[in-house]
Amino acid sequence: MMRSRYFLSVLLFCCFLFAGTALRAQTGYENIIQINGVIMTADSLRAVPGATILVKNKNRGVESENSGVFSLVCYKGDTLEFSCIGFRSKDFVVPTTMPGQYYSIIQLMVQDTFYLPETIIRPLPSKEAFDYAFKHWHVPNDQYEVARKNTDAYLLRMLAYTLPMDGREAQSRQLQKQAQDAVYYGQRPPMNILNPIAWGEFFEAWKRGDYRRKKYNPYRATK
Repeated sequence: MMRSRYFLSVLLFCCFLFAGTALRAQTGYENIIQINGVIMTADSLRAVPGATILVKNKNRGVESENSGVFSLVCYKGDTLEFSCIGFRSKDFVVPTTMPGQYYSIIQLMVQDTFYLPETIIRPLPSKEAFDYAFKHWHVPNDQYEVARKNTDAYLLRMLAYTLPMDGREAQSRQLQKQAQDAVYYGQRPPMNILNPIAWGEFFEAWKRGDYRRKKYNPYRATK
């Protein structure tokens, strides 16, 4: 009898525990909501691309597309902050009494324009002063030398070789490597050390003097 009561108590405790867990899980799922919307200007109803939608105090958010459309998953009761360069920031509090898990919104942004005083930049106060400076001023030779070194063809070519590859060049090289690997898939790539054609080209280049050490003249005009 005592054993039956013990098992009955344990069974009731497990039932209450599972029921509470299921209720909390259901309540948490019901608080999740997906917000789909579009951000537009308040005066002309144009799309606002590149706007940032952040969930305050959650360190996460999204960015609107070129058409101003965005989609974000958050909890009911969260505060969404809409911000974009040239527009005033806007906050939106997701209602806690909103039914369902989907909500659509059209957020209007007001332009925030700053008018700065006009500034005119002139190298010289008048046209006559410029004409006089152009005729009589003398630029030091060291500045000419600096400009000539900065535009030297050999220096520009050397800097171009040291620049890292951008995304397009890296992708092209990777695709070439994949294509080469696909050609020799399942077999060993050929070795040109036993290729008579390659040896013939090597001897012809040797006779022409292509491998002779040439003294480079940086002041020589390049084609």
